Amino acid sequence: MPVKYYRYDKPFRLENGEELPELTIAYHTFGRAKGDNTVWVCHALTANSDVADWWPGTVDRGRFLDPQRHFIVCANIIGSHYGSTGPLSINPATGAPYYGAFPFITVRDMVNAHFLLAEHLGITSARAVIGSSIGGFQAMEMALTRPGFVKKLVLIATSARSQPWTIAFNESQRMAIEADHSYGLPDGEAGKKGMRVARSLGLLSYRGSSAYNATQQENDNFFKVAGFRAGTYQQYQGDKLCRRFDAYSYYRLTQAFDSHNVGRFRGGIESALSQITCPTLVIGISSDIIFPVSEQIFLYRHIPASKLYILSSDFGHDGFLVEAEKLNAILKPFINTPKPTNK
Repeated sequence: MPVKYYRYDKPFRLENGEELPELTIAYHTFGRAKGDNTVWVCHALTANSDVADWWPGTVDRGRFLDPQRHFIVCANIIGSHYGSTGPLSINPATGAPYYGAFPFITVRDMVNAHFLLAEHLGITSARAVIGSSIGGFQAMEMALTRPGFVKKLVLIATSARSQPWTIAFNESQRMAIEADHSYGLPDGEAGKKGMRVARSLGLLSYRGSSAYNATQQENDNFFKVAGFRAGTYQQYQGDKLCRRFDAYSYYRLTQAFDSHNVGRFRGGIESALSQITCPTLVIGISSDIIFPVSEQIFLYRHIPASKLYILSSDFGHDGFLVEAEKLNAILKPFINTPKPTNK
């Protein structure tokens, strides 16, 4: 499906008090809107709005994202590289790209942009809102920002706030970008050597030892002393991100990731989670080290109408991208059933 664009020609106020003079939101839709059949998908850090592209095995007939049954919507988050307003967008005040001058944004800013798109599309509620990782941050904020909009909530490999552990990983990645002397120059290629290193650091947290030990073993040569597969894999993944993303967006999005705290101005985390009254499915991944299952257990204990699943996977946090069959078995009945599922 081709990408679509919604252009909001009024100032968009950010949580920090600054404004973007205008806003472009890139988005994809699958299927047709019919009654209450909207399923809104919130994407993760460096994904785009084309769910079928980055979440294989999920958007198809008979899957939990079924275009024959659902109207599936995914909006590219602001600050990203894939069409929504971000660091490489033209700043109307200067006629040049923002680059490093792009303002600090939060997850709540992303969600407020989502609601602008929802209003543009005539969507007053969603049968389900689904999010993994930072997508889960957005999904929680959607449920809290506009009560009644989210009829069912799916939170996968995510948490109620960014913990020091995740913030530390993000800071190390930003330090790698800052160590690239080109970062800060008015150039879309600036900082990419640093981002290459940053991505290799981030990937360690996304996969963890179980995934690396399962996929990067040197089974062909037990006498090897250099040129290991794990090393070339890190280089490949760093290069791969550099071909499709920019360092300015990566820097700002990791900062937005750190900003996540559902309890901010809501009386604390437990108070905020207690306000999520829609049926909620919380899914943890057994080998996830960036969002360990203790984070999902916390969500389950404090969201009133919630149910918890721990998905067994060796692929760490990235298990939500890999385990499509297991997710389909869990999500399809939850989304499609007409009756709420409570504790």
